[in-house]
Amino acid sequence: MSQSDKVKIFEIKQYMIIWRQLEERAVGDATIKIRGLVRCIGDEYEMDVFFLAPDSPFPAPSYDMEAKKGAMYLPIADMAAFVDTLRNEKPIYGHLRADNPQWTSVTTTKEPVGEGENA
Repeated sequence: MSQSDKVKIFEIKQYMIIWRQLEERAVGDATIKIRGLVRCIGDEYEMDVFFLAPDSPFPAPSYDMEAKKGAMYLPIADMAAFVDTLRNEKPIYGHLRADNPQWTSVTTTKEPVGEGENA
């Protein structure tokens, strides 16, 4: 397996927000407590960002290369800021990392300081 198979960077073109009262789901050996989910969708790849209750365990990020899908887990308190980034930044990218799952991320590109919002 080559390094390029282990790392995929894709442009997020759409997203979907799901709020939960509380969903408990087994992930590995843990049962997580999901309060929200943001599905980040590209042309081929997807990343689910799970926003968990404060008393939930937080699994390590994951990337299923065959399914072309990744997941990461953040506190529910971060959901509004995450959605705000998706709504206000472009382009935005998902980074799926089988080689270093802890580096799974969502990023923007470089922007000039003081650019402000484009009208």
